Amino acid sequence: MPPSTSLVIGASRGLGLELARNLHARGSSVFATVRSPSQSPDLFPKGVIVIDGVDIANEDAGDKIVKILNGRKIDLVVINAGVFKAETLDKPNFADEVEMYKTVAIAPVFLTHYLRKSKVFAPGAKLVLITTEGGSIALRTQEEGGGNYGHHGSKAAANMVGRLLSHDLVADGVAVVMIHPGFMRTEMTKGVGFDKFWDSGGAVEPSEAAKSTLDFVETFSIKDTGSFWAPRGPRDIGEAERVLGKNLPTPLRLPW
Repeated sequence: MPPSTSLVIGASRGLGLELARNLHARGSSVFATVRSPSQSPDLFPKGVIVIDGVDIANEDAGDKIVKILNGRKIDLVVINAGVFKAETLDKPNFADEVEMYKTVAIAPVFLTHYLRKSKVFAPGAKLVLITTEGGSIALRTQEEGGGNYGHHGSKAAANMVGRLLSHDLVADGVAVVMIHPGFMRTEMTKGVGFDKFWDSGGAVEPSEAAKSTLDFVETFSIKDTGSFWAPRGPRDIGEAERVLGKNLPTPLRLPW
């Protein structure tokens, strides 16, 4: 069953936008947060309630959201907002790393704090953290190499945050899952030069990744709360077979 009411955090483009569109198409009432008002009035389907001016790297973002919700109960919360700034050991960037950690790993704690404090979660609600396989320590191999410290480190930290949130929320009946939605053809991956791997790496459009993510979330239950999954399986995870072996299932539970 699709959620009756959903909240998508970070929905201005890419996966977040497609999640909001797909949820609306499934009949869910959708709230979608963006940092700036959209310049395209038809970006979201009619009926999606857009909450603008929300930068989750700011501590008061959660407070802003719950005030707009005004007591509305939410069945599904997807924290999708992210930042990816490329770096190497020769050229690390302190400010970029701080931004990545704040957005990816610190913000979910404070957002969830405000949502729980305001009793936003409906009975049986689900909380999804979009983290990606880049946050798996086990899948980072010598063959793949190093670099992109802030990206991988913040995603690994977000996985830990999700695990800890699952322990704090289980008594409330809220299931928490961390998801690698797939390697996508987005401005984010293009911005760090990964578009050169789109074809060889099997990158998909955000709309396709949104569908497979939501299909999986509908089947996910609290018995697996706090776990980390690739709904599309190993197909776009370069080191999956090297680390985990062949004939891997879809969906695939990912290692920490």
